Amino acid sequence: MAVLNKIRQRSVFLIIIIALALFSFVLADVLRNGGLSTDKSQANVATVNGVDLERTEFMTKVENMRRNLGPNAPAGQAINAVYEQEVRRVVLEEQYEELGLTVQGNQLNDALSTTLAGNETFQDEAGRFSQAKLDEYIASIRTNRQASQQWDDFVESNKKSILENTYFTMVKAGLTSTLAEGEQEYRYENDKVNLQFAYIPFTKIPDEDVTVTDAEIEAYIKDNKKEFEVEPEVDIQYVTISGKASQEDIDEARTSIEELLKDTVEYNEVSKLNDTITGFANTNDVEAFVNANSETPYQDRWMYKQDVPLSIRDTVFTMNPGAIYGPYKVDNTFNLTKVVAKRQLPDSAKVRHILIPIGLNQTDSITRTKEEAKKTADSLLAILKTNKNKFPEFVEKHSSDVASIEKDGVYDFFPYNQMVPAFRDYSFEKNVGDMGVVETRFGYHLIEVLGQKNPKDVIKIATVTKDIETSEKTLNNVFSEATNFELDAQKGDFAETAKAASLPLKPVNKIGKLDATIPGVGNNREIVKWAFEEETNVGDIKRFGVGDDYIIAQLTRKSPKGLMSIAEASPRVTPILRKEKKAEKIKEGVSGTTVQEVASSQGVTVQTATAVTMASPTIPGAGNEPLVVGTAFGKEAGQETDLIVGENGVYKVRVLAFNPAPDLDNYASYANQLTAKETPAVNGKVYTALKEAAEIEDNRANFF
Repeated sequence: MAVLNKIRQRSVFLIIIIALALFSFVLADVLRNGGLSTDKSQANVATVNGVDLERTEFMTKVENMRRNLGPNAPAGQAINAVYEQEVRRVVLEEQYEELGLTVQGNQLNDALSTTLAGNETFQDEAGRFSQAKLDEYIASIRTNRQASQQWDDFVESNKKSILENTYFTMVKAGLTSTLAEGEQEYRYENDKVNLQFAYIPFTKIPDEDVTVTDAEIEAYIKDNKKEFEVEPEVDIQYVTISGKASQEDIDEARTSIEELLKDTVEYNEVSKLNDTITGFANTNDVEAFVNANSETPYQDRWMYKQDVPLSIRDTVFTMNPGAIYGPYKVDNTFNLTKVVAKRQLPDSAKVRHILIPIGLNQTDSITRTKEEAKKTADSLLAILKTNKNKFPEFVEKHSSDVASIEKDGVYDFFPYNQMVPAFRDYSFEKNVGDMGVVETRFGYHLIEVLGQKNPKDVIKIATVTKDIETSEKTLNNVFSEATNFELDAQKGDFAETAKAASLPLKPVNKIGKLDATIPGVGNNREIVKWAFEEETNVGDIKRFGVGDDYIIAQLTRKSPKGLMSIAEASPRVTPILRKEKKAEKIKEGVSGTTVQEVASSQGVTVQTATAVTMASPTIPGAGNEPLVVGTAFGKEAGQETDLIVGENGVYKVRVLAFNPAPDLDNYASYANQLTAKETPAVNGKVYTALKEAAEIEDNRANFF
């Protein structure tokens, strides 16, 4: 009672304590999930023109995408695919809304009837699409939530396709080339000009005579910002400390598999007696032994010489049944191979068969149980044993194997491994003329062997495979080595530490924020995310476990989103600036005002080009020069151009003759040609333009 009184006296105090405890619990959970902030980057994978791609819904779509891509698809591939789909959806839906585009009922019905026309579920007796069948199907699935949702998703997908097709059709309609553009294209291709020119190539001035400074490269980058914009990037260098098995582990694995050859004695706790466990050498049940002791299951099949692994092929084919080869090493395994049996088999067989399935037979429209299917096959066999001439008739009436019905049930000479095991074994191991019934996963097959060719030696083998595993001791040693390397590298120079440890140093440059694969490491987002974290600085080092291996990585460069550095841009910019400087030097050295005078002042010959067109602006001996040819087309015969800086040098041109093509009555064919050339690329170009114009906050890197 005293205790209860004390509790009553302190009830307010206890309530406060409990409230604080609950608050701290909630607060801890909030902090674990991103704090109390309203940072949208933690809740949304992206924001596109103000439309949030919410995390939960987005990741559900990613899971669906991963299932479609297959079990081996990396998470990054699925995330990027869904991201592109969603961005495309948002930017295009904005266009539909702005233009007032909607899907009308008749458009949807037309699309569905076209898409579903080949599906028997929606066809009438004449094989034509039936709206009534479609309505009946929709009504039947509405009680099934999953099927109903799948149908609604299918309809939505068709609506999106209709809107997208309508939108891009409208865009293309506005891009039809005019007759004036058609005439221009005709002139580009057929008007011709004859030229006389002096050509001073840039190669006349050695590269080493022209200096391009970092300041000039930087100025060029700033003047052409769009060309040199880059996303955030990092560079790293790393070493790998391998966790592969040591020689001691390999020796232990060899000893372990050798022990499987021998009989062993084990004490039986139940019988209180010693039991002898038969080893691989003496066992009579190789299938059970292999399945109990091997990493890979027993395969009960005959093998031709080409089917046996190359490393043991010649050896095992000379061995007698019961003999064992091994242990032998293949990659990271030790193996024992026992010859089970040897014989000859044909390399191909010809059979005819009748398939009686369990369940509905589409041919005779009868549904049979397993027992009924077997009984039917046996009854047909009994008849055929007395009259084989009925075989084609029975195939047509009873066989459900549509692939062979038209050939009277015949499968012409096929190799050993083509058919399912029971069908294969009967075809190859029975004699020509034999006829019988076998069961497979397809049902019951009534088979007659019609022919066999090219008898060859075959062998049955049983192989016990054991992985060579890295021991705990080796793993501990590898961990110590990796830890020590990390500590040494943090104290000194990373490259020198790697050299001292005889570990190859591997640099990886230009890693993007959304990259998932590192050359030499494989898929590893953990390293990429570490390199991009705000608290990770250039020079920082970290150890990562990758399977049994360790990667010790150092961040060597970290560039935020912005313009390329001078060093990165130099390979692109230097040739451009060098060419500009060479052009100025050449122009400074030119004297005279005519083509002949310019050529003489530079020690080059005057050359001639005939029948040059705008569509193919190639000057013989100089190369492709669109600016030079275009400038020439702006002059009349007898006129000369100023000095022109082209792609490959500096030119002085005199127009000798201008030969316009004859006028046409109509330029529609050229206009159509232009339209046909531009139309295929319209969809991609329009979407790219819409995406570039959109305001996109991309937070994908936070989610994988």
